[in-house]
Amino acid sequence: MIIGVPKEIKTNENRIALIPSGAEVLNKNSHTILVEKSAGEGSGFDDDAYRQVGAEIVDSPEEIFERADMIMKVKEPLPSEYKLIRKGQLVFTYFHFAASRELTEAMIDSKATCIAYETVETDSGELPLLIPMSEVAGRMAVQEGAKYLEKFFGGRGLLLAGIPGVRPADVVIIGGGIVGTNAAKMAAGLGANVTILDVDLERLRYLDDVMAKNVTTVKSDPHTIREAISKADLVVGAVLIAGAKAPNLITRDMLSSMREGAVIVDVAVDQGGCVETIHPTTHEDPTYVVDGIIHYAVANMPGAVPRTSTLGLTNATLPYADDISKMVKGRGNIDINALLQDKEVARGVNIINGTVTHKGVANAFDLPYVPLQEAINSKSS
Repeated sequence: MIIGVPKEIKTNENRIALIPSGAEVLNKNSHTILVEKSAGEGSGFDDDAYRQVGAEIVDSPEEIFERADMIMKVKEPLPSEYKLIRKGQLVFTYFHFAASRELTEAMIDSKATCIAYETVETDSGELPLLIPMSEVAGRMAVQEGAKYLEKFFGGRGLLLAGIPGVRPADVVIIGGGIVGTNAAKMAAGLGANVTILDVDLERLRYLDDVMAKNVTTVKSDPHTIREAISKADLVVGAVLIAGAKAPNLITRDMLSSMREGAVIVDVAVDQGGCVETIHPTTHEDPTYVVDGIIHYAVANMPGAVPRTSTLGLTNATLPYADDISKMVKGRGNIDINALLQDKEVARGVNIINGTVTHKGVANAFDLPYVPLQEAINSKSS
């Protein structure tokens, strides 16, 4: 099989979907690996490192997409890539379909098989390919939030940790999953007063047991959210419903209760955001202000630390890429039985042959939902 790794083209995205050691593993399994020229440089891997393990360096994305049976990326395809994706091609990347109707409709039209990192799921409900980037994003949320609290950036002029005799800042984290837990670790480690809100009481009990004494857990509802953010200097949106659009938990009217110069970092922006006033930004222009509140909404936060992020991501994705590669016998020829038997990978299939097979994606845009088994049966009949 031919596996293609194009260079990421999202603004300031320096990660790559396959590092040289991963290319070596796939190459030894008799796959041809195509890597676009300079695709790994942003993460510290030059073309020679790929050549040395048997990968072929290709000059253009057009050639990658034309030749490859399977495409491995980090971020979702962008409009200039839509037309390059071929019928029957397998694309393995972060899609976050529920945040973009345009992307969803383009992939439906392409009739490609779209396996989304963020919905590959274990029997226990873990999202193994989302976890490493959630860990990075959660930690970065506090790092970036602390920066934008500085007066120079329009913030309240607070040091997150405070100093002896001066109280620390108040950090509110909405969501107690991987992002929220990592954000809380960072904020608590810096000495801030931290509040985590979540709807799951069992999760809150766990967090109460493992977190430092400067972390308070609160059951999440509209009243407790409004009360918490009114006292917050930094708010981190860390809500996730796998594959589906994030709910708007902070509404526009709630902003008036917040302190002027407070900062919101909405990590959920990839899935539409949990703040009504949020929209995606870039590393080049990361913030904007609504009603005196600074909004940080970079949709690819881990791209700012590509060496760490690429290594963390590919540690998780390579075993799945290896498994998937064994299911593909050429473009449009997938071993359906193998796909269905691998339940974790099967849960990652969001679109196949123009059919939406993930309920969260279908619900986000009121599109027909067809279970994977039914979609496959329909294709083969």
